[in-house]
This record gives sequence, structure tokens and C-alpha cells, in this order.
Amino acid sequence: MASLPQIERTPDGRRLVVDRVVAADADAVWTVLTDTEQWPEWGPSVSAVRSRDRYIEPGSRGEVQVAGGPWIPFEVETCGDYRWTWRVAEIPATGHAVTPLGDDRSRAAFEIPLLAGGYAIVCHRALDRIATIAESDELSTG
Repeated sequence: MASLPQIERTPDGRRLVVDRVVAADADAVWTVLTDTEQWPEWGPSVSAVRSRDRYIEPGSRGEVQVAGGPWIPFEVETCGDYRWTWRVAEIPATGHAVTPLGDDRSRAAFEIPLLAGGYAIVCHRALDRIATIAESDELSTG
């Protein structure tokens, strides 16, 4: 289950952080977070994704369809060391991070800009879905 949001210092400054422990190693969680084909599976606000890159990297671009509505452009700013950030419609958006915890467990986290604090509820749901996907993948490959 996801934790209560807390304000933390991140590489992008103070952010509201929502996190959750996942019973899967960091690589499994990272794969779920960086695979654009899986974003609609875990992102409650993402209906579809168009991108040339299945697995994102710095500079990856594309569009996300928001809740079955408009297509909005995105660009990945940073991606590495189990953390990635992006801009959506040229606005800094949620950061995504994974921390290895050992014993085939990891911490998945969303770093939410303070002005978008209401988005925490969506991130809670996304973390639960990410955990389900990563834990299932871990069981099938482990």
C-alpha cells in the first residue's frame, strides 16, 4: 500500500513524494516505469501513448492521451540511475524513482510538484498498479 504523501527534497527541489514498497527488485519496477507500452496499464490518467521509443531515455518524445481525451506532447528530461523526469505540454511534471531495498524489494516513488498536490491520489492508484505488474512479472520470470 502506498504511504501518505510527504514533502521531500529531490534533485528538482521540494516535491510532494508518494511512495510504496514493491515485492520486486528495482530492475523489474524500473522496466514497468520506463516501458511506454505499459504506461496506460498503470497510469490512471493515461489512456494511450505514442512514442518512437518503447523504453524511454533522455530526450524521448511523444504524446500521451489523457483520460480518453486530448493528446498532449511530452519530453523525457532525465532518465538514469533509477529516476526519470519529464515535461508534459512543456510543464515540469511528476518525477519517477525506484530505490533498491534488497531481498527482492524496492521502493517506487512519484515526485509531484507542490502545486499539483491533488494529483497524489492518482499516484497512489498508479503505485498499486505498478506493484501488481512488477510483482507479477517477477513471479513469472523469477
